[in-house]
Amino acid sequence: MKKFEKLTSRVVPLPIENIDTDQIIPARFLKATTREGFGDNLFRDWRYDGAGQPKADFVMNNTTYAGKILVAGKNFGCGSSREHAAWAIQDYGFDVVISSFFADIFKGNALNNGVLPITVPENFLEKIFDTVFSDPNTELTIDLEAQTVTINATGESFAFEINPYKKSCLINGYDDIDYILNHKELIENYEQQR
Repeated sequence: MKKFEKLTSRVVPLPIENIDTDQIIPARFLKATTREGFGDNLFRDWRYDGAGQPKADFVMNNTTYAGKILVAGKNFGCGSSREHAAWAIQDYGFDVVISSFFADIFKGNALNNGVLPITVPENFLEKIFDTVFSDPNTELTIDLEAQTVTINATGESFAFEINPYKKSCLINGYDDIDYILNHKELIENYEQQR
């Protein structure tokens, strides 16, 4: 995985609640065995009509909004446990998803695949939406080391929580195997002393 550095980016706002994994990546696109290409079908049924043409009223088809941060309504990633949902978000180019609540399995899958899910209070989420809809060029700064998300236009900031192990993995660009391999010498020393 790539290392997560401090990120400043514009935002794609998706103020819809209860977005489930089948809306994120429909089941009919789960035939591939590698992680590549899923971004093409992220929110497929919302982005395209039956003829495969982009729907003008969907935010991801609106060039006004762009960036590496997806901001979504409450209860993002509910439904099935498909890891492909995190793959699609990451493959499309999002590094961060912000919501007021994430389904536990989606949150774990996102962290395991290099996507940072940030849980913020509903009032802070509304501030983000309001600021972005007032000015689509609004940027947020995500500082993983300090565990803060800041609305740059207003200076308002929120300190988010993250599992220390997953934080370390994201900062170092490790998946679980990389993390273990990074501690190979410690493991070998421990085994030799047993």
